[in-house]
Amino acid sequence: MAKKKLSSFNPLQEKGMALDKQTRSWSDLTGFQYDKQEVHPYTRTRIIAMNGIEVDAAIFKHMMARMTTDPEVKKAIAVSRRIEQQQQKAVSGMIPGNETTLENTIGYEQVAVDLTAWCARHEPDSYLRQAYDFALLEDFDHLYRYANMLDMQSGTMKPEHIVGKLTEIMPGRPTVSEHRHPMDSICRPMDIKTAAPISLLNVMTIVAAEQQTMNFYMNVANRYEDPILRGLYTEIGMIEEQHVSHYESLLDPSCSWMMCMVMHEYHECYLYHAFMQQEVDPRVKKIWELHLDMELGHLQSAVELYKKIEGEDPAEFLPAEMPDPLTFESNIEYVRQVVEAQVQLTADGADFVPVDSLPRDHRFFAYQAEVNAGMVPSQEVIKKHVSKHKQDYRFETAPHPVSRFQDRKDVPEY
Repeated sequence: MAKKKLSSFNPLQEKGMALDKQTRSWSDLTGFQYDKQEVHPYTRTRIIAMNGIEVDAAIFKHMMARMTTDPEVKKAIAVSRRIEQQQQKAVSGMIPGNETTLENTIGYEQVAVDLTAWCARHEPDSYLRQAYDFALLEDFDHLYRYANMLDMQSGTMKPEHIVGKLTEIMPGRPTVSEHRHPMDSICRPMDIKTAAPISLLNVMTIVAAEQQTMNFYMNVANRYEDPILRGLYTEIGMIEEQHVSHYESLLDPSCSWMMCMVMHEYHECYLYHAFMQQEVDPRVKKIWELHLDMELGHLQSAVELYKKIEGEDPAEFLPAEMPDPLTFESNIEYVRQVVEAQVQLTADGADFVPVDSLPRDHRFFAYQAEVNAGMVPSQEVIKKHVSKHKQDYRFETAPHPVSRFQDRKDVPEY
């Protein structure tokens, strides 16, 4: 498929690959694995991100099938869902078997930091931008906790090598202070009728990415014997659940299943098109190009199904041209600014407020006392590293922007 300038790229006008031409063999799905020593950090993050997008697409279509009575709709989404599963296997299969779970986790958290920072920087809605900034500081701290654990393991790569020194590794909002009552993880939803197209695409991207991380931690926490590492995945896994609740509540709940189906296909076209333009590994680039061609076919099929069932043209609610492409890039200065300005925030219902503004009988403090009773794994990781190496592990380009977090022998809370 010929490349197009972004300004002229309208996926609704692209035919794409016919669905009956998209089935692939097992060898097609297991073509190659990248070299973990040589891979560009943002090639890794693009792979992790697109794996999450494909997982989300498959899960969405399973949930839609369970809520659909029309057998023709069930059959139609079963066809594209099977292809989504093959795409997910091809994307996930590029991660090499010799990349340890903890090394892979550093990649996951780099995805969370730089993906969320990009969305915040390019978000026109002030409330949505605040919602991104808020959770960004928590994923930033998760990267720091896992990096300290990895640095204590012999024979592993240094965390700064994995992130390519493109993302700093230092304390964010301390994980111990992130745990909030479930009712304080629900935000105000957007209105799809008035939201900018990039706003909807941003939320869909982050929901899928955080959902993937939540699922990943749910399934790997029990793979370790070290009680602190088991606890770390368990503790941070609970924050990932909190983040999925946080982000998914931003979506407009009035959208129908059929509208969401079309938006999912459009969203996948958006990301494959964006990543195809940025990819530096020619083997990975070919996969992005192939999957874009496939997703254009999925979009055309979804559009026709929508017209048949709803009697309307999705072009009425889809943008005529795609917004600027999401880009994995270094966000060091932006993250530093957010850390300095917002590290003291917590959530009170759908609002983000300084923690010291909460009354002492607020549910935040009661919940904190319950979940943080006894050993707190995210704190123990840093204590262990300080005990072993006399200071914590960091990759900083300058002193920490919050003065009280500059002591590398301390284990800060709020």
